[in-house]
Amino acid sequence: MKIDEVRRRAFAMPLTSPAFPKGPYRFYDREYFTITYRTDREALERVVPEPLTFDEPLVKYEFIRMPNSTGFGDYTESGQVVPVDFNGVAGSYSHAMFLNDGPPIFGGRELWGFPKKYAQPTLRIATDALIGTLDYGPVRVATGAMGFKHEALDKAAIERSLAEPNYLLKIIPHVDGSPRILELVDYRLEDVVVKGAWAGPGSLELHPHALAPVADLPVREIVSAVHIIADLTLGLGKVVYDYLD
Repeated sequence: MKIDEVRRRAFAMPLTSPAFPKGPYRFYDREYFTITYRTDREALERVVPEPLTFDEPLVKYEFIRMPNSTGFGDYTESGQVVPVDFNGVAGSYSHAMFLNDGPPIFGGRELWGFPKKYAQPTLRIATDALIGTLDYGPVRVATGAMGFKHEALDKAAIERSLAEPNYLLKIIPHVDGSPRILELVDYRLEDVVVKGAWAGPGSLELHPHALAPVADLPVREIVSAVHIIADLTLGLGKVVYDYLD
């Protein structure tokens, strides 16, 4: 293979059989179960990187079911997102993510810098409740529950909230182990169509685990529980802060 062909073909590893296809990445019937809770301010200060800031010590714990995702297939995801500000603009910082499918782990980390690790999340309806779980190996790490479709929400307001900026800390090491890329990335959800949105009573249990430390942001008070079904496109990002510059 000639040098010019290597340059032309290379967009992901491995060269001759990339672990994920080129975008755009469209998600159909993406299902969110999000529990917003209050945590300890000191715990949140330890994990939110400057120049991001936050006002209230809030965390959004998410269980996300993705049954039809362009290039990525059918999978489920779970993790923690923190409401933050960047230069006076409200957004969300992805702190931890766990999912059960290789291509979105590889693509998410390499393209955007999503903090993705392999685990076993689930999201399902159990009679009159929406139930989310996260297992890391044989250990139960998180369990969330919500009353199923108790109160309909304004879909237009939900669409606006999903269009807010999202921030990621992208880390790519050099061959000597030092960071070669260390950037704050801004990405957006595009062409969002909310098909349904509901609120209800919610609960969340987090359990300590050395490799999935979601319990390091402990639950002090449940603020809200929301269930959303939407179609959307995962937009590519832009670098808004370079830690190595």
